[in-house]
Amino acid sequence: MAWIKTISYEDADSKLKKLYDRIKGPDNKVDNVLSIHSLRPHSLVGHMALYKNVLHNSNNTLPKWYLEALGVYVSYLNKCDYCVKHHFEGFKGLLSDNVRSDRFMDLVKSDQLVDFFDARFYKGVVYSKQLTLHPHSISEQNINDLRTASFTDGEILEINQVTSYFNYVNRTVLGLGVNTNGDILGLSPNNSDDPDNWSHT
Repeated sequence: MAWIKTISYEDADSKLKKLYDRIKGPDNKVDNVLSIHSLRPHSLVGHMALYKNVLHNSNNTLPKWYLEALGVYVSYLNKCDYCVKHHFEGFKGLLSDNVRSDRFMDLVKSDQLVDFFDARFYKGVVYSKQLTLHPHSISEQNINDLRTASFTDGEILEINQVTSYFNYVNRTVLGLGVNTNGDILGLSPNNSDDPDNWSHT
């Protein structure tokens, strides 16, 4: 499952089990990307607060499918197969169109997303790629380009935070050897109206 020790739901003490109860899926399954924090549960709290608010919060105004798409793309750029698999399933569920979803994944792999998104959303993709691969090269002009594409400053922040979150989680996964063994792909905290509801369905 990973290169460091993790604590299962069954072996968790009462404090960790309370956290696991907030994030577990069917049959007490806890995604490996979350149980990797089990030796330092406070970092699990931080991870979930960031994840839930960046990707699953009703105050976001960009479509959730688009935010998931950015997450899949960033994860692919970082060669994080774990996050690609999980979040492609989430993206596919939100899009409810298997043919279009598969086309999206093909275009991710060929880095031709210009053929998938409209001009506005593609500008966000370009920014996400630059922030992932060449963060030092970002300038105010990049932000102005997003404004020109009709993104509000709040939406620019959403794109920035989703991109930054996935770079964080990709490095957590890759740096600790987290794999999908035993995971149920595509579970996510879908109650976007309650930031404290972490339940995975």
